[in-house]
Amino acid sequence: MPKINFSKKIYPSITGFTNADWQKQLEGVNKLKLTEVAVFLSAFDKRERSHLYKFLLKSSIKKVPLIHLRDDTDSVDIEFFIKNFQTKYFNIHEGFFRFLDRWKGCWDKIYLEMNYDNAVIKDVDVEKIAGFCVDFSHLKTAIARGSEEANYILSRKGKIKIVCNHLNGYDPVKNEDKHTITDLRDFDYLTTLPKHVFSGVIALEVYNSVEEQLKFKEYLVKLLNKYFESD
Repeated sequence: MPKINFSKKIYPSITGFTNADWQKQLEGVNKLKLTEVAVFLSAFDKRERSHLYKFLLKSSIKKVPLIHLRDDTDSVDIEFFIKNFQTKYFNIHEGFFRFLDRWKGCWDKIYLEMNYDNAVIKDVDVEKIAGFCVDFSHLKTAIARGSEEANYILSRKGKIKIVCNHLNGYDPVKNEDKHTITDLRDFDYLTTLPKHVFSGVIALEVYNSVEEQLKFKEYLVKLLNKYFESD
């Protein structure tokens, strides 16, 4: 297998649940003069997104490779990121399929992220959109639990594209995803996943500071480069 350099694939992200979260992470981005980060809009309503967008335009960020959409976003949000940050990939949750009409004309840029609750919603049809955004810890948990989502993804190998990923931790005791990293070993599960689910755009989805995310990236690059060189 050709040598893969994950240092060019893994991106820090602006994430969180509160306004203070994205403000603190964006402050870290600007302090470090980062130009490429992913953005997770999951927790921010329209009013707060408007506020966030104004600060993104004034930030050091030049490119946002991946956006996690929220159910009340629409094509205007997608167009904002394409125009200002060259964004190519947007992901949605399973339940968002009933809102697909909100993103008319953009389905070729939208990717499905699946959960691990052993229930694939009847509206889900990945063939309607561009492919999968595989969340590594969700997939690991789904495999460990024998959940339907794992089969939905893995059975489509070679048929549906996987072009982006979310990367967070995994708790083997609780058998669930982990978004606040307390130990670098929280990432070691990655070497148990099938190599074909790894893509060229991997966004860290953790609530740790941007400074910590860059330290995680150093560990992850070594871990994954070694894993992919093992063949």
